[in-house]
Amino acid sequence: MTFRAVEASRAILKSIDLSAGYDAEQTRLMDERCILVDEEDNALGAADKKTCHLMENINKGLLHRAFSAFVFRPSDGKLLLQRRATEKITFPDMWTNTCCSHPLDDFEEEKIEKDQLGVRVAASRKLEHELGIPRSQTPVGEFQYLTRIHYLAPSNGLWGEHEVDYILFLTADVTVTPNVNEIRDYKYVDKAELQAMFEDPANSFTPWFKLIARDFLFAWWDELLARKPAEGKIYAKSLAGLVDGSKVVKMA
Repeated sequence: MTFRAVEASRAILKSIDLSAGYDAEQTRLMDERCILVDEEDNALGAADKKTCHLMENINKGLLHRAFSAFVFRPSDGKLLLQRRATEKITFPDMWTNTCCSHPLDDFEEEKIEKDQLGVRVAASRKLEHELGIPRSQTPVGEFQYLTRIHYLAPSNGLWGEHEVDYILFLTADVTVTPNVNEIRDYKYVDKAELQAMFEDPANSFTPWFKLIARDFLFAWWDELLARKPAEGKIYAKSLAGLVDGSKVVKMA
């Protein structure tokens, strides 16, 4: 446990009144409690999302646990992207991976660390909340954990992210019924289509998605496609053992 993380967890942290100027539902969700961690992902306690995402607190070292889920279509290996809603308080209107959110201290099951169970449960819950995907289509045991990344990214002068982010792959045929308060658009893309989106200056992307794509995504995507049986569908669990996920990878 680092000294900076311990001090941040004990510090008098800044809060803010969200009663005016923000979407009511997104304001309500800011009361959910994230799991605070140190740079080795040891749990330190909990704080509400509002506290965790204020840059003033992030600059004191406050760090929380998160996940980034990537859902691929089994038949053709295309990746499901979402574009965050304008109503989002952090990183509105940006394209990102299928679902990015947090395991919550509010749910005992989402605090279970063994075999990344807590983040897997949270990923299934949030895929339903954001994209309307039934939980029956995202079984917790079918998520393939790859690694954890530690990154810091401002959203604007007030808000930002500072997370230990679990990267999860899932291959599944899913039914998408978007929650328009969460996402404004979605699409399936292959690798070339995603590369073209990155090259188009009209598009903006969340910083964690850009980092993951820069260093990991395309190589892992290649491997996922390469491991497809001659007569079959791609399967995320085929990537088991591909990466040593025991350490937190610090990214900048």
